Amino acid sequence: MKVLVTGVKGQLGFDVVKELEKRGQEAIGVDVEEMDITDKQQVSDVLQRVKPDAVVHCAAWTAVDAAEDNVDKVRLVNAIGTENIAKECKKLGCKMMYISTDYVFDGNGTQPWKPDCKDYKPLNVYGMTKLEGELAVAENLEKFFVVRIAWVFGKNGNNFIKTMLKVGKTHDVLRVVNDQIGTPTYTYDLARLLVDMIDTDKYGFYHATNEGGYISWYDFAKEIFKQAGYSTQVIPVTTAEYGLSKAARPFNSRLDKSKLVENGFELLPTWQDALSRYLKEINNGTN
Repeated sequence: MKVLVTGVKGQLGFDVVKELEKRGQEAIGVDVEEMDITDKQQVSDVLQRVKPDAVVHCAAWTAVDAAEDNVDKVRLVNAIGTENIAKECKKLGCKMMYISTDYVFDGNGTQPWKPDCKDYKPLNVYGMTKLEGELAVAENLEKFFVVRIAWVFGKNGNNFIKTMLKVGKTHDVLRVVNDQIGTPTYTYDLARLLVDMIDTDKYGFYHATNEGGYISWYDFAKEIFKQAGYSTQVIPVTTAEYGLSKAARPFNSRLDKSKLVENGFELLPTWQDALSRYLKEINNGTN
């Protein structure tokens, strides 16, 4: 199978290409230099030249706060760019996998969001434009996967774990919010699932994070410091106490992953196990 992966310089795109290559698949990783997804003609030229069997679309504007001041630019990347790819995939008759986010929902309540829930109420520009990308994929294609993920961490890029480790070295005490609830997602584990999925015709909307239960960012920070051997004290605070960020964040990022099991896909390992492997990976380059 020949698979084109966008956003190869990002955390997830990087790991998807590695996983495809590990399985002997032909992986073509592109980033903005090779294919600017906002340029319709360039997308057409690249895809028509490569003629992939599938496209895994990981590229996105993910700077949530900065998105609030750059609505047009963010929409161009997350919505129009995604639409450009979807329309080209339709012409080629190839599969498309779009990586989305729990931010398409409003984050209210305590019930896990189901993948086929259509009660979309994004709280911020990032969530709104990612939803527009989802709709562009679903409206243009029949052979598509939309996979929503949350709290992502991987080797190639910045994330919450790297931030905590950096700040934990210079601070004895940290305040971390305890009223935003979700589950982390390790890109190394997720990449294996995505490659499993793209090889099937079990199309539709899915949710994928690591197992191990729902936690707060406070819980996550405590486990990071525990596993890393830091003595940093973590104090739980509410989002309101922590102070407002430019973009509103969902309180409920719980994602229901039962559809994966129903379709015969293997669930990801626990986030605690993923964190342990990740810390080893960034410390000595092994997984």
